[in-house]
Amino acid sequence: MGDDSEWMKLPIDQKCEHKLWKARLNGYEEALKLFQKIDDEKSPEWSKYLGLIKKFVTDSNAVAQLKGLEAALAYVENAHVAGKTTGEVASGVVNKVFNQPKARAKELGLDICLMYIEIEKGEVIQEELLKGLDNKNPKIIVACIETLRKALSEFGSKIISLKPIIKVLPKLFESREKAVRDEAKLLAVEIYRWIRDALRPPLQNINSVQLKELEEEWIKVSSAVPRQTRFLRSQQELKAKFEQQQAVGGDADGGGDDEEETVPQVDAYELLEAVEILSKLPKDFYEKIEAKKWQERKEALEAVELLVKNPKLESGDYADLVKVLKKVVGKDTNVMLVALAAKCLAGLATGLRKKFGQYAGHVVPTILEKFKEKKPQVVQALQEAIDAIFLTTTLQNLSEDILAVMDNKNPTIKQQTSLFIARSFRHCTPSTLPKSLLKPFCAALLKHINDSAPEVRDAGFEALGTALKVAGEKAVNPFLADVDKLKLDRIKECAEKVELVYGKKTGGAAEKREGKPVAGKTAALPGPGADKETKDAATKAGPLKKASAVKSGVPPKKGKPATAAGAGGAGAKGKKGPETKEIFESELSMEVCEEKAAAVLPASCIQQLDSGNWKERLACMEEFQKAVELMERSEMPCQALVRMLAKKPGWKETNFQVMQMKLHIVALIAQKGNFSKTSAQVVLDGLVDKVGDVKCGSNAKEAMTAIAEACQLPWTAEQVVATAFSQKNPKNQSETLNWLSNAIKEFGFSGLNVKAFISNVKTALAATNPAVRTSAITLLGVMYLYVGPPLRMFFEDEKPALLSQIDAEFEKMQGQTAPTPTRGISRHSAGGGDDAEEEEQEEVGNDVVDLLPRTDIGDKITAELVSKIGDKNWKIRKEGLDEVTSILNEAKFIHPNIGELPAALKNRLNDSNKILVQQTLSILQQLATAMGPNIKQHVKNLGIPVITVLGDSKNNVRAAALATVNAWAEQTGMKEWLEGEDLSEELKKENPFLRQELLGWLAEKLPTLRSVPSDLLLCVPHLYSCLEDRNGDVRKKAQDALPFFMMHLGFEKMAKATGKLKPTSKDQVLAMLEKAKANMPAKPAPPAKSSSRVVGGTAPAKFQPGSAFADDLGSNTMESKPDPKKAKAGGLSSKTKGVQGKKVLSKPNLKEDDDKSGPIFIIVPNGKEQRMKEEKGLKVLKWNFTTPRDEYIEQLKTQMSTCVAKWLQDEMFHADFQHHNKALAVMIEHLESEKDGVISCLDLILKWLTLRFFDTNTSVLMKTLEYLKLLFNMLSQEEYHLTENEASSFIPYLILKVGEPKDVIRKDVRAILNRMCLIYPASKMFPFIMEGTKSKNSKQRAECLEELGCLVESYGMNVCQPTPGKALKEMATHIGDRDNTVRNAALNTIVTVYNVHGDQVFKLIGNLSEKDMSMLEERIKRSAKRPSAAPVRQAEEKPQRTQNISANAGMMRKGPAEDMSSKLNQNRNMGSHSETTHTVPREFQLDLDEIENDNGTVRCEMPALVQHKLDDIFEPVLIPEPKIRAVSPHFDDMHSNTASTINFVISQVASGDINTSIQALTQIDEVLKQEDKAEAMSGHIDQFLIATFMQLRLIYNTHMADEKLDKDEIVRLYSCIIGSMITLFQIESLAREASTGVLKDLMHGLITLMLDSRVEDLEEGEQVIRSVNLLVVKVLEKSDQTNILSALLVLLQDSLLATASSPKFSELVMKCLWRMVRLLPETINSINLDRILLDIHIFMKVFPKEKLKQCKSDFPIRTLKTLLHTLCKLKGPKILDHLTMIDNKNESELEAHLCRVMKHSMDQSGKADKDTEKGASRIEEKASKAKVNDILAEIFKKIGSKENTKEGLAELYEYKKKYSDADIEPFLKNSSQFFQSYVERGLRLIETEREGKGRIAPSTGISSQMEGTCVPVSTHTVSSSIGNTNGEEVGPSVYLERLKILRQRCGLDNAKQEDRPPLTSLLSKPTLPTVASSTDMLHSKLSQLRESREQYQHLDLDCNQTHSSGIGTTLASPSSAAANIDDLKKRLERIKSSRK
Repeated sequence: MGDDSEWMKLPIDQKCEHKLWKARLNGYEEALKLFQKIDDEKSPEWSKYLGLIKKFVTDSNAVAQLKGLEAALAYVENAHVAGKTTGEVASGVVNKVFNQPKARAKELGLDICLMYIEIEKGEVIQEELLKGLDNKNPKIIVACIETLRKALSEFGSKIISLKPIIKVLPKLFESREKAVRDEAKLLAVEIYRWIRDALRPPLQNINSVQLKELEEEWIKVSSAVPRQTRFLRSQQELKAKFEQQQAVGGDADGGGDDEEETVPQVDAYELLEAVEILSKLPKDFYEKIEAKKWQERKEALEAVELLVKNPKLESGDYADLVKVLKKVVGKDTNVMLVALAAKCLAGLATGLRKKFGQYAGHVVPTILEKFKEKKPQVVQALQEAIDAIFLTTTLQNLSEDILAVMDNKNPTIKQQTSLFIARSFRHCTPSTLPKSLLKPFCAALLKHINDSAPEVRDAGFEALGTALKVAGEKAVNPFLADVDKLKLDRIKECAEKVELVYGKKTGGAAEKREGKPVAGKTAALPGPGADKETKDAATKAGPLKKASAVKSGVPPKKGKPATAAGAGGAGAKGKKGPETKEIFESELSMEVCEEKAAAVLPASCIQQLDSGNWKERLACMEEFQKAVELMERSEMPCQALVRMLAKKPGWKETNFQVMQMKLHIVALIAQKGNFSKTSAQVVLDGLVDKVGDVKCGSNAKEAMTAIAEACQLPWTAEQVVATAFSQKNPKNQSETLNWLSNAIKEFGFSGLNVKAFISNVKTALAATNPAVRTSAITLLGVMYLYVGPPLRMFFEDEKPALLSQIDAEFEKMQGQTAPTPTRGISRHSAGGGDDAEEEEQEEVGNDVVDLLPRTDIGDKITAELVSKIGDKNWKIRKEGLDEVTSILNEAKFIHPNIGELPAALKNRLNDSNKILVQQTLSILQQLATAMGPNIKQHVKNLGIPVITVLGDSKNNVRAAALATVNAWAEQTGMKEWLEGEDLSEELKKENPFLRQELLGWLAEKLPTLRSVPSDLLLCVPHLYSCLEDRNGDVRKKAQDALPFFMMHLGFEKMAKATGKLKPTSKDQVLAMLEKAKANMPAKPAPPAKSSSRVVGGTAPAKFQPGSAFADDLGSNTMESKPDPKKAKAGGLSSKTKGVQGKKVLSKPNLKEDDDKSGPIFIIVPNGKEQRMKEEKGLKVLKWNFTTPRDEYIEQLKTQMSTCVAKWLQDEMFHADFQHHNKALAVMIEHLESEKDGVISCLDLILKWLTLRFFDTNTSVLMKTLEYLKLLFNMLSQEEYHLTENEASSFIPYLILKVGEPKDVIRKDVRAILNRMCLIYPASKMFPFIMEGTKSKNSKQRAECLEELGCLVESYGMNVCQPTPGKALKEMATHIGDRDNTVRNAALNTIVTVYNVHGDQVFKLIGNLSEKDMSMLEERIKRSAKRPSAAPVRQAEEKPQRTQNISANAGMMRKGPAEDMSSKLNQNRNMGSHSETTHTVPREFQLDLDEIENDNGTVRCEMPALVQHKLDDIFEPVLIPEPKIRAVSPHFDDMHSNTASTINFVISQVASGDINTSIQALTQIDEVLKQEDKAEAMSGHIDQFLIATFMQLRLIYNTHMADEKLDKDEIVRLYSCIIGSMITLFQIESLAREASTGVLKDLMHGLITLMLDSRVEDLEEGEQVIRSVNLLVVKVLEKSDQTNILSALLVLLQDSLLATASSPKFSELVMKCLWRMVRLLPETINSINLDRILLDIHIFMKVFPKEKLKQCKSDFPIRTLKTLLHTLCKLKGPKILDHLTMIDNKNESELEAHLCRVMKHSMDQSGKADKDTEKGASRIEEKASKAKVNDILAEIFKKIGSKENTKEGLAELYEYKKKYSDADIEPFLKNSSQFFQSYVERGLRLIETEREGKGRIAPSTGISSQMEGTCVPVSTHTVSSSIGNTNGEEVGPSVYLERLKILRQRCGLDNAKQEDRPPLTSLLSKPTLPTVASSTDMLHSKLSQLRESREQYQHLDLDCNQTHSSGIGTTLASPSSAAANIDDLKKRLERIKSSRK
């Protein structure tokens, strides 16, 4: 036991992993104790065991495993992190525990599973258990079933989702194991307990015996509602309630409602599998259904009937089927078929459910019309059909159609429609049957109950009774006001008999159930206690659109029982409350009034009423007032009093004081008494009469307001306005309107009769008096606040002048919210008046739209028009669409009946002609406006197809579709769009355009909604797949939409939905969800009423984030505060910000001073690189915005937290601008002392400064600019270069500030831009500034243009990016700008360019309009500067860079010199190093400037300089002509030596840096595209192609494998390469220059690219491959046909030889050959056949027929035969004359094969030609030479090989001596010039040696270099040099080309090959750079290109001209790489002279 003590000492977690089982057992026991001991569920101790729990349960030792299971159970129960282990532990339990023999182990396993479910991990557990059902071990299956059963019985069907379980049940019943079957039976019984009969359909098909047994068991199941007995952690309150009920003794009835709540009704439909039936329709169905014979039609229908019997159907496009069935129902004469078709429709509707909704509108009218049939079976079938259809849609959608039929003459139709309405009402709840629907239905039904036909009356009563039962009396009674008592009783009697679908409850309870989902919480018992919480919940969930649903979630304020809310809430929308207790009063006669008045007024008062003395009347009024003030409400006889006041002199009172009193008393009576409309009518005339009175007007208005409060504004307003407009006084009219405007604001708009007002307003607008018109317009403005834009529609036909005034008024009101009503609320019923009103207001807008006069265009949509729209010819389709447009234009507003139009338009949305698609979209947009909210019913069949169009590849089509969708959504609201699966189906399509547009749209719409249909959840899985889409834009849009989805669905649901993702995806998505959770906006709060009170009515409603207001302002201000300054307030809520904010900051100040000593910027190693990486990999937001959103600020804050001192960061992100100033001051202070720190955080500092640009405070801005100036000075001293990342996230925002209105700011910004050029290349600044010229701000445009001018002036034309031409064209567009300063700036800039560049400018600008051109010419004349060199003035103003280039090297060169340095920097910065790497370390550099300026103040002894003879080098230095400037990569005419420039650019093509390569390629492309310049490329084609395929190989081998590289970059590079090659191969003259070897490599590269599977995976990969295809075709067609044929043959040979080569490769090469064969008839004459036959000969030599036949496919041999056959066919016998280049024809079967072919073709034609015989004899003759040729071939082989080359030459020399007549010409002829001269020289050398003519001294370097440089490479494989694995032979021409590039690099002249001195003479020059062997030469190719590029940029400007003098050659030596000799010499001269 010695080793026991070893493990005893280990900590617990290590024991648990020990290899000894005893140790583990002990570990588990300890762990169990530990787990039970830890109190804190978040203790870090738990995390230690995360990885071990799986081992606990899967322990291999049974005893240890038991303990392990106990410990695991304790862990899961207590640890908060346990959820993370769910998957692995559950699978361990299933596989390793459930198969254990011990019952205890199984039991514990089961408990662990249940415990996981309790901690909310039910889904994962269920998934693992279902996987377990597929296990082979029956024990495991049984245990899994048992666990599922147990879980279901304890947690209930809400938590355990039944669908997947029911799916596998039938399979379990088929198991061979009895135990499994028995357990399955128990599970089925348990499921039955929860869902009852919904389980029957899915189990229909199991074995009948089993089914019978099940039925028996099911009968035994108790009928009591099952209860959940175990609860999730989140259901603790439910648990408490459950336990409480248990304690009481579980009263069976305990809260009847709640019981129902606990069991969700499971719908059998949900559990079924959908069946696809469309494809199963008989093939001839559509023909048969139209057949003449009814039997055939019946057969067709029966087939459909059979299919639709499936209870659940797959969604699809059923439009055609529905159309056909509808036609049968409507038109078929055979009633049997009508019934059958109706049955089919019913089946479809039942099987499709909501998905049938889109067709409902088409079918319902037809069915309703068909009710005229009398036959009972037809009627029954139609009833069943229409009832099934009703369930798929809403009453709202069908209401139009139903109401249209109600007035039909046919009584059966009326009866059946009423019955249908009655049945439909039964399915409604008070919320789905709102007042807006009840009103029209009740009106129509009231006609029916007065109908002459008894059956119609009965049906009407039934329908009204049902409505009464559903909506409650309160809602329906107002519509039944005129019904007499008898009928009313009858209606009520019907109401009592009605059985509702939603249980027999009164409205209230039904409502309550509606409300529960709204409240978003588990139902809390309504009562005073629960009041607040539930209310809260309702506000959080965001009340639904329809207020009645809201109300139901909020119990009535007084805490009455819920039913009261039902009665009060259901119908009490705003005005109906008071109407129930409205005071009706009959008119009283004057006598009665006097009596009543006398009882309450003093006698003296009554007597003095009509006194002649005004003072008495005044005294009387005072008494009257006192009496009224003292009266009780109940005693006040209002009518009597007002009649007394109206008594003579009444309203004709002349004394204004008396009149004022009188009016005041009226107001008092109205306020204090029960004032009826009857009383009001007594006084209103008088009041209106006095409204315009100067002195009494205000009192009259007061009285009117009081009456409005008593009798309601709508009624009062109507009376008042009618009275005012019935008299003539304009003052009264205008004042009445003013009063009304005010009253509307005070009372709100509810209940007002807009139509009546509008007619009066129109009268007022036409009034002659301007005051009346003004008042009318003001009133319209107020109405606009409530009604919105639809109001304008009524005034479309007013005069333009008036309309513009109205528009101006509306404009003022835009963005304002309607004020909260302050009056008229007092008497509303207690039951939630607020909400009622809110509802009312929402409906106002719609009501107004309903009042518009609408036209019915149904009859204009003829069948002819519809067929036009669907015509084959697009022109006719267009005509049809034009007609529709004109119909809509004429009609303006239309009824929703548009016949067959929707289907016709829907088909046009996927028209192949995009113009028609756009036209259709604009029609749909028009349709939405014309139809208004009624367009709702077309959302499914027309709206959703518009969304499909968002996936179009054309940008403008997508934009049109989006506009259409928005126009529709404006009319319909979002609910219609989000309901059902349609939207999720769209999102499912993997179309990147569709996805990004749709997500963008949702992200815009969702935040504005207060609630959404649950169907939004269906979109979530597709949203997740979008988050991982290949397309970056889709990913971005999905990320943007994420928080808004979460805002509606909640984090839990979203996180739950990730369950189905792959594990890797899941982690990523969850991380994004967490991030989105932080950014989740609060839901928009309900309109301002409730919330504005929270803040004392200060902020508009939008900014109150509902109930979460106080919890966490931080997260909620996201959406509501666009202003970054406010948002930074962090946690301080807006109220406390001022006071507390200051206090909080002042306290810690004392301490903080101590901390401020340290550095402010902390250097984090590699921090900046890391940040760039993150931004590049899209892990963080890219710094790119129009205004900074909060997430950017937060991100910057977190990034800064690691590298900026805490106290400074607090200042930087403070809400108060003074703190920003403080921060800037500190940063300025520390700038010099912390240079490195500043540089390491530069990216963050610049980003923070961009935020300051968005501040409105000028002082901050000035301080920012001051800091920037200092910062850039410091950076340029440090010779720092901005990285691309820093530049792109800063410069655009700086450029925004160039447009500031303040001059001083603009100046500063310009100065900063100037300085930036020292730390960022001017050529890269250029595009940013160019972008700035596109701004809307004219100042910014002008300043940017001026800045561009300065850049060109200082740096020459090279700064113009992407090319001078493009840049100048862009600048020239501004000459026509509407702003004068911009025009001037543009002209000045172009003049500047002209001064630099001369007349060339006009060529580059392109075509200008005459006006612009004349302005420009005029300006150029005025400036009258002749082109001079780069202007000196400007250059001097700009501080110069002193880096590698002298600042004083002649004023001439300032501009270019500067540009050189910036170019250099550009190249350096390619590697995105932030620091420049110098060629010479700084400490070793000569600071020539300093030496020059030092005029010998310090006398130091100068050592005598060694006088080298440099004169010969320097003599011919020519002072460069002013025109020559820096060698620029742009091919402009300003360059003298084009060839060298081209060479330089071509060398850049092969660059390892993608951007460099792309730039070079675009430049070459530019040249090739301009005809006049393209020939400059002549002679460089091979060189260019070599560079290109080297780049292709580089991509293939390096870039594609580079994980870090953005693949979009590679696609860009590919497309540039392919693009420029396609351009090249379109120019035939250039294409023909490509040589065989190069073409072979090129084809190899292209075919390899086509087969590269990695490219296919790229987002645009397919596009790349398509382009390559196109390019290959171009190469085949345009190249020199001999060369390409030859190249393909060699390539084929190599690919067949190479084992590594894929068969696909060879196949593509052969396809190319076949293509060539097809071209042969046209090209045969231009082909050098001898060469081609030689190639075929070599091919056949390597691949004799036998060998070819062994190939896997017969493709190669067929290709070869076809090629030869075609050649023979085209050339005939002459073909044999072309074998001249083949030395030994016997080596291959070529000649024999050709003879055979010829013979065959001759035989066929019947003549044997003599030529053939000749050919045959020639064959014999040549055979004798075979031996000789063999020997020669052998010798040449030796010469070609590296090792034996000398030996070979010697042999050849011997051979020639021996056979002097031997002809070695053929061998040399097909080799390159290089090889020939080599052989000749070699022979001469041997000759001189042998003849003994004295040896050549080795010093000449021939022999020594011969071996190195001139090894012939004819047989040398390229694999060593360029990684080409084909083992191909490449002709020396290729290497000559490459050598040419290198020679060019080294400055040797690059004359055409012919005029070059022979190679030997070149070799003898000692100046030749020593290049090692050609292999090495190629090896060093790429590196040399890179070096040479640097060197090239250091070359002096004039080096092009000085080649001849030998400078070129000197420079060639690598040692002089960076020496700028010309410059150095001048400087040395100067230094020498100053020292003398």
